[in-house]
Amino acid sequence: MVVDQLTPDQADRVFHALADRTRRDIVRRVLGGEASVSALGRQYPMSLTAVQKHVAVLELAGLVTKTRRGREQIVRADLDPVRRATALLDQFEALWRARMDRMGDLLAEPEQGATK
Repeated sequence: MVVDQLTPDQADRVFHALADRTRRDIVRRVLGGEASVSALGRQYPMSLTAVQKHVAVLELAGLVTKTRRGREQIVRADLDPVRRATALLDQFEALWRARMDRMGDLLAEPEQGATK
């Protein structure tokens, strides 16, 4: 395995985490700088426990890290898994583009046995 690639389990965790609107928003917010879980919790119309669960999913996917600073839990973004997920999507795009190009070539070929 190439070091810069996600394993299938890692890819599942990253895409699962990013499939949720709130989690994507949390990642967006901490990209601009670290934030405490309680400060994040004030941004959403849900309980602090629900926000903590969202952060836990992001942490499991490796998209954020959480550290304790005194009584607060500080959340920071980690873009490495996002970059690796982007590389995976780029591979899929290249595969499908090649297939579409091949399909176009096949459709452009004259039919065998066709008469004019």
